[in-house]
This record gives sequence, C-alpha cells and structure tokens, in this order.
Amino acid sequence: QVQLVESGGGLVQAGGSLRLSCAASGRTFSVYYTGWFRQAPVKEREFVAVICWRGGYTSYADSVKGRFTISRDNAKNTMYLQMNSLKPEDTADYYCAAGGRYSQDDNEYPYWGRGTQVTVSS
Repeated sequence: QVQLVESGGGLVQAGGSLRLSCAASGRTFSVYYTGWFRQAPVKEREFVAVICWRGGYTSYADSVKGRFTISRDNAKNTMYLQMNSLKPEDTADYYCAAGGRYSQDDNEYPYWGRGTQVTVSS
C-alpha cells in the first residue's frame, strides 16, 4: 500500500499563487507516476498534471499549461504543484494520485490522497 497526504490548499485571490504538496509513504518503490487531479462542485474529477518519478517526464491539462508546474523530490518522496496566476475556475478539491502507469485517466491510479481544498476568489 501507498499512503498519500496532500497539504497546501487554501483561499487565494485571483492572480495569486499556491503550492500544493503530496507526501508519499509505504511501498513507494511501486510508484512510477504521480499526478494531480481536481474536482469542482457538481463537476467530474479532472486531470491536472502528472510526473514520472524516474526521469521527470511531465504532462499538463491544457487549462493549466503555462500556469501550473508539477515537480517531485525523490529523496523526500514528495510531489509538488506550484500554481500561479490562479483563476476562480481553478477552485476545486485537489487530489494527488499514484500508480505504476502513465495516464490522464483517474481510473488508472490505485492510490489516492484525501484531497486539499483550493478556493480562488475573484
């Protein structure tokens, strides 16, 4: 099993920044990819970004490209999401997920954190 714990959410004004963290523990050797997903009220959960822990390959949703940056610190087993130029439409619960395969499909990730709330005011 892999345990994931997110932190760093909060309330920010439009145009501001936040950095989310996701700390992994447990059988982390089985994790090759970790990603961020988000779910806004009454909306489906959607892909935000993914990173490969061996090589650093990254991929982003078009809606966040150029504003968000995903990164990881292998020594700390921690993944980050730097979010800049935040918009009200970025308001959502943000979840980190981990798995052994690259995917933008949340069904491909067996391990999930409990989420952290991000609210962007206009």
